[in-house]
Amino acid sequence: MHWLYLLLAFGALLLAITTVHDWLLGLFLLAAVGLFVAWIRGWYLDRLGGRQQDEMAMIDPVELRRLRELAEARKREAASPQPQDPAPPAA
Repeated sequence: MHWLYLLLAFGALLLAITTVHDWLLGLFLLAAVGLFVAWIRGWYLDRLGGRQQDEMAMIDPVELRRLRELAEARKREAASPQPQDPAPPAA
């Protein structure tokens, strides 16, 4: 809905261009700048800043412990020497 601010800002700019009074020109220009800033803020919050951390995507402690145990098991497996198969005798 932040796009509505952009449309209103363009409308205020159009009114500022067509007016003949100086004080209305200043008022409409201030309104256009304010609405443009409101549009930028709304766009930013919609795209980047409005995201909150999804609690469902977080790893619970039980799953985290299981992943750590798997990582430790892989480390131990990689650190232990692997028995090598003897080469078949050459004929």
